[in-house]
Amino acid sequence: MYLLSSRVCLKCPRCYVSLCIKEAQRCQSTVEPLVQTNFLKGAPHRKHPGVTNLKTVRLPEQLQEAALSILRRAEVKDLTERAHKLSNFLWSRKRAVETSQLREKAILLERKFLDKDSDTHTDVIDHELEARIRKQVLSELRRTTYHRTHLRYDKELGLLYMAARLAGGYAAVTRALNEIKKRDPLFVPYSLLDFGSGLGSCTWASHTLWGDSLKEYVCVDSSGDMNMLAEQLIKGGDEMDNPLIKEVYFRQFLPVSPKVQFDLVLAAFSLSELATLNERINVIYTLWRKTNQYLVLVENGTKEGHQILMEARNTILKGEEQVTHDLRKPAVFAPCTHELPCPKLINQPCNFPQFYYSLPLSRSQERQQEKFSYLIISRSNGEKALKTESLDMGRLTAQVHRRPRHVQCQLCCSNGELRQLAVTARHHGKDMYRCARNSDWGDLLPVVHEEEHKEDDESLL
Repeated sequence: MYLLSSRVCLKCPRCYVSLCIKEAQRCQSTVEPLVQTNFLKGAPHRKHPGVTNLKTVRLPEQLQEAALSILRRAEVKDLTERAHKLSNFLWSRKRAVETSQLREKAILLERKFLDKDSDTHTDVIDHELEARIRKQVLSELRRTTYHRTHLRYDKELGLLYMAARLAGGYAAVTRALNEIKKRDPLFVPYSLLDFGSGLGSCTWASHTLWGDSLKEYVCVDSSGDMNMLAEQLIKGGDEMDNPLIKEVYFRQFLPVSPKVQFDLVLAAFSLSELATLNERINVIYTLWRKTNQYLVLVENGTKEGHQILMEARNTILKGEEQVTHDLRKPAVFAPCTHELPCPKLINQPCNFPQFYYSLPLSRSQERQQEKFSYLIISRSNGEKALKTESLDMGRLTAQVHRRPRHVQCQLCCSNGELRQLAVTARHHGKDMYRCARNSDWGDLLPVVHEEEHKEDDESLL
């Protein structure tokens, strides 16, 4: 009896052993690619389970037409220029300096000025010196302390905000919510709470992804003028009786009852509008009590925005607030793959890009990039969502560089560390290599733990 060739005889012990060895070697060489194939679950490499990025986002046609109709009727003077200035102002805005920080800074300045005058006043500090030092301290504090400007969102500022931030805010929220839609396809929200709803970008983004499954939208914004503009957008820019999105309710205050929960709770670019840390912490606790499944927070992709989200993360994960009617514990769903301190908190913000088309205020429609930071916390078991086929997932936190025969990636791993990885077909398998080449900033990738390849990976960088 012969197999494929007359040279290999299964009756011959020597040939049989040789064939078994070759077959074992062949199987051993394909173990890693088979693991990666399980990760793919039959999907093509360009659509592997870790891909959560979106292509260039467009506003819904009805929303865009409604916004343009409102802006044209308003006839705001120098609209494009003023909208650009507002956008830059909001991007560079910082949190107000806390009173405790001011007090510490004042004490340090007082010691500094006292040391300077210690040579000329060695005995008792007279009243003139004390008054002069106090004046110097106050002057230095005024010069070096950031002075936060409070924004009052009246109708005119609301129109400028519509021109400046409607498209970019919608793109950022859509990208953040798409993470839930892609990784938790069984999640179908029934109710939504949008804190600091502004023009209703979160409502439109949620409706785009989940459609008519959402039966209740509660939009909370302290500005009555912003609520009126958001309601006009929902009605297509006119006072039509049949709104484009039904069951949308506008409020200026959060629901009072602590037992009222919503499947999806969002706060986009809202925490940064709260001046003090105590205000932000109180709001975060309130929003978490209102959350039944997912809490989604979105801020500008600046260092300030990232730090605000890390405040919220620590408040919920490590806070002492107890929700007596809901004992489920919080779990970070995205973008973090761990619940350890953020490795990017000190040096640079953890942000993500999303391309979008701006409102066509002129004849041309520009393709722009929104950089944002986001945080999704779940009441469900977040650990299962971070693993696919027993593989640890890492988040791509920088631009992916595709080089000949290898791909350079920066991954935030489940152990809380940033790792520079060079993915090659030789060391990580063809499937893993192709997945890496088809991934981008913000996507998830399986983390390879082979220590034996570490030196090779670093040498390719």
